[in-house]
Amino acid sequence: MIWSPGEAEQAAREFDLRRLPPKFYLDPYPVYRALREAEPVKRLPDGSLFLSAYDDLVAVYKDTVAFSSDKREEFRPKYGDGPLYEHHTTSLVFNDPPLHTRVRKLISGALTPRAIADLAPDLEALVESLLDAMETHTDLIEDFAAKIPVEVIGNLLAVPRAERGPLRGWSLAILGALEPVPTPQALKAGNEAVAEMSAYLEGLIAERRKAPGDPARDVLTRLLAGEGEERLSAKELVHNCIFLLNAGHETTTNLIGNALATLCAWPGERRRLIDAPDLIGPAIEEFLRFESSNQLGNRRATREAEIGGVKLGPGQLLTLGIGAANRDPRQFRDPERLDVARSPNRHLAFAAGAHQCAGLALARLEGRVAIGRLLARFPRFALSGEPTLGGRARFRGYLKLPARLD
Repeated sequence: MIWSPGEAEQAAREFDLRRLPPKFYLDPYPVYRALREAEPVKRLPDGSLFLSAYDDLVAVYKDTVAFSSDKREEFRPKYGDGPLYEHHTTSLVFNDPPLHTRVRKLISGALTPRAIADLAPDLEALVESLLDAMETHTDLIEDFAAKIPVEVIGNLLAVPRAERGPLRGWSLAILGALEPVPTPQALKAGNEAVAEMSAYLEGLIAERRKAPGDPARDVLTRLLAGEGEERLSAKELVHNCIFLLNAGHETTTNLIGNALATLCAWPGERRRLIDAPDLIGPAIEEFLRFESSNQLGNRRATREAEIGGVKLGPGQLLTLGIGAANRDPRQFRDPERLDVARSPNRHLAFAAGAHQCAGLALARLEGRVAIGRLLARFPRFALSGEPTLGGRARFRGYLKLPARLD
């Protein structure tokens, strides 16, 4: 046990996203539980509010007028005027309409159910090839989970396979700078990654303008062509391609890795899933709920409002505790238990409302194929060493997951 009840309660009373204790990165859930029970709308030392109750998060997600996703005001003191600021204030996820509406419409048009279904055969072949190549002693992140989304998103943007090597490192650096308090080293790495990724994509975009691909399968060609009168500026195009590469990579890597680690900790549920492989659909939803890849979100109040009985003024900053809300007992029965057949399971791992993840169907497909095929091939896989967590509060996932495949 990492936390004693008294320690978790004290950590909740002293909770400060800017000064988190080391134990929190290993297991935040006892602290989240104490926050939900004692102070579900928690005022932090910097004046912002942390929300941990499911219903409060849903209310914020659904009211896009009162609660803005635009981060220009919040991110300027954090990033200054460098590449990170330009990226995070131009990409889809941290914007309101009309930019959010324009970009989401273009991306969603390339991720229709039919388009996702068309990706399945190539994805299945990729997963089988990775499983064929894995040694008895392997790392389930480096050799499996991290390779799948890089290939899938690389294919969607038609990034030449030989040029995909830097994508994971760029992604980790850029998203690592989104931590509540990034270190100077993290800011430097993030700014360098944005600059390098932008330069690479500018070249890729120039090539695609000369030789367009199939807009039904090539998201970059679709973004270049636009739809009707909708077009992206050169800057919007580059930064939303960065967003696609990062969002599609990091969260899906974490989904697969977190699921495999969780199955090792819950052998009864693993046996249940192996014996009934048709449960893979609800199991993916449960992995997303139980160990959410994205643990935190942010909003800014645009006017007077009220959440959880607390009145807010214009400009109030909010942190949405996704990992906390996904274990709220008022929404989920026995929420601290993994249940691969849980139903209903209206988790918030993909957010909700207008900002619900545009690539959720693709992430679910990748999770079903990757986890389902690995369990079918190696049902007795076991951890062979100490896993290494990423050490981040916003994105929860493993950097290393050493395993033995029997």
